Amino acid sequence: MTAFSTEGQSDPTVQPVPAAVVEQVDAADITLSNPKRAVLSLGSNLGNRLETLQGAIDALEDTPGLRVKAVSPVYETEPWGVEAGSQPSYFNAVIVVKTTLPPSSLLERGQAIEEAFDRVRDERWAPRTIDVDIVAYADVVSDDPLLTLPHPRAHERAFVLAPWHDVDPEAQLPGAGAVADLLAGVGRDGVLARADLELRLPE
Repeated sequence: MTAFSTEGQSDPTVQPVPAAVVEQVDAADITLSNPKRAVLSLGSNLGNRLETLQGAIDALEDTPGLRVKAVSPVYETEPWGVEAGSQPSYFNAVIVVKTTLPPSSLLERGQAIEEAFDRVRDERWAPRTIDVDIVAYADVVSDDPLLTLPHPRAHERAFVLAPWHDVDPEAQLPGAGAVADLLAGVGRDGVLARADLELRLPE
């Protein structure tokens, strides 16, 4: 994959989710009796990072059975699990959604959005145009290898905990405790709040 410049040009991967992808995901939409609250983490370190994050948020909002209820501030963070300076920095954000999609269909929707933005999965910790992770889904605790809930590393990632705490200071990570306490434990080293950048809550 070619790494696009983060400055001065538009990102060719930023485009509406193809109709075929929407139709495929809609076919997997299984309506539940009540909407559930879910927390998703978004990250991008290739191309026009802010525009890509906004595009992913808008695509999620366009998903039948899903509404975006809160969008965090943007944080800039160093890549996780790689040598310092070897990759561009990430823009990260957390969103809270209400959805009637079950976890498996929410996962499919996130992966479809990643595919629409040309996410490449050729190696672990590789740079990516967009990463959409389900951090928590209601109070579900599951060790399903296809979708472990809550996210198995969320409790140790400041780039998840800091923006999540911003949008929900009273949040609890199922099985791990208060997000505020978890964030205090890991600290904020390596995560920079970007007050000059803003993601929009879809109308």
